[in-house]
Amino acid sequence: MALLSFLLGLVALIVGAELLVRGASKLALSFGISPLVVGLTVVAFGTGSPELAVAIQAAMSNQVDITVGNVVGSNIFNVLFILGVSALITPLIINRQLIRQEVPIMVGASLLLTALAWDGSLSRIDGLILVCLLAAYTAFLIVQSRRQDAASDEAEPTTSEPVSGWDSRLPVQIALMVVGLTMLVFGATWLVDAAVTFARLLGISEMVIGLTIVAAGTSLPEVATSVTAAIRGQRDIAVGNVVGSNTFNILGVLGLSAGVVPDGLSIAPAMMAFDIPVMVAVAIACLPIFFTGNLIARWEGALFLALYVGYTVYLVMAAQDHDGLSTYGFVLGTIVLPLCALTFVVITWREWRARHKSP
Repeated sequence: MALLSFLLGLVALIVGAELLVRGASKLALSFGISPLVVGLTVVAFGTGSPELAVAIQAAMSNQVDITVGNVVGSNIFNVLFILGVSALITPLIINRQLIRQEVPIMVGASLLLTALAWDGSLSRIDGLILVCLLAAYTAFLIVQSRRQDAASDEAEPTTSEPVSGWDSRLPVQIALMVVGLTMLVFGATWLVDAAVTFARLLGISEMVIGLTIVAAGTSLPEVATSVTAAIRGQRDIAVGNVVGSNTFNILGVLGLSAGVVPDGLSIAPAMMAFDIPVMVAVAIACLPIFFTGNLIARWEGALFLALYVGYTVYLVMAAQDHDGLSTYGFVLGTIVLPLCALTFVVITWREWRARHKSP
């Protein structure tokens, strides 16, 4: 039954992602909202709904490690795995708004989470702060998009009828998104249930389950959506989905989860010492990569994937108290990661010099 649930969940995710991307892109045109904003809001929040459902259920069941591990692991997975795979399919051209506004907001949300969790917990007040910030961010994106569209129309007036507004195709577009989101939620639930069953049979802790199996499982809607969008050439949705999902996970999923638990969410010391700093570092790593040439090249996607494999291997070795953990951790922390950081710095510096070089 677990294997059947896993396969059904995978099929539902693939079909649901196709419907969601198709409906979202058409909905953006109907309302005059850019595909980037749709990716950052509707698609990102929709594909983040499995994380929200799993996190709240786990929090109410007193499985806090799964709640927090799910969000932290999902954010790491989203950047390193999803953007890595999408960039391998096709180099991802990055919208300037992402570089100047959305990625810094994602980094800021990650740093804010670190500050709020510094005392070892996320209280209900902390959760309320996060949810209010999400509401303000979403409203800002919509208003900004409408103003940009209005300014564009004034600068380049056309004699044709505007595309935005109500038309007969709108119910079909909404139906596609609703069906797609529904399939994504059910597909992710079936797949995660099966994956957790497999993991517990292996005796893995709840925190590791949340950081790996549950995180990857609930992020599969983002995988399917971003990869599908990349294949269809809708790169704004592919990248915006990841950035928007990470912001939603921190502000929305953790915020609401902390709000439904009377004593808030406790943060494991191991999470604060390693996994949350990794999540912040991964978010910051997007800045130089997005900056260089305004795209994620295939080699950068391959580097992201390699880093995710290295991180996952470390978690598995730590869960099993492997004899080679100290050596592996030493190599990863003192050689591999510093070299990657140095590469990012050098590339960013060269790009900056090339752009500011006098003619």
